[in-house]
Amino acid sequence: MNISISSLLLVFYFFFNSYAYAQSSEAKQQGIAVDVITQSDISWDGSPLPSYPTGQPEVTILKITIQPGVSLPIHEHPYINAGILTKGQLTVVREDNGKTLHLKAGDSITELVNIWHYGKNEGKTPAEIIVFYAGVKGKPVTILEKNQKHTSP
Repeated sequence: MNISISSLLLVFYFFFNSYAYAQSSEAKQQGIAVDVITQSDISWDGSPLPSYPTGQPEVTILKITIQPGVSLPIHEHPYINAGILTKGQLTVVREDNGKTLHLKAGDSITELVNIWHYGKNEGKTPAEIIVFYAGVKGKPVTILEKNQKHTSP
């Protein structure tokens, strides 16, 4: 599917107008409400988010399921992304300094960009996370570290 920048801007225009409408008193009287789950200009560890890249924008939405006791490989994301954990629990670890974030179902995350990290499911049930990437068409949203230092538990 080829989406032009003007089409993308049109989608954002309708989204923001819908958001503004949903926040109005008229919308609230009609039973419409919008809750902001997350809004941030920094990653979960406090790192500032980078500027958007140049190139044809491409939005990717992934549902990732991680079984109990499984760790993802060390990786980084070249683009801004955010997600919401819909089931289970997940621990995200920054590889260089060990800083961690513990998520439970319903928690959101503004992910690290260009920083090596991994996630691990230390729970007893599968963890499911929906992740939204603001990337560039034809470019990967995740890059695996070539020399993995971390092993699954």
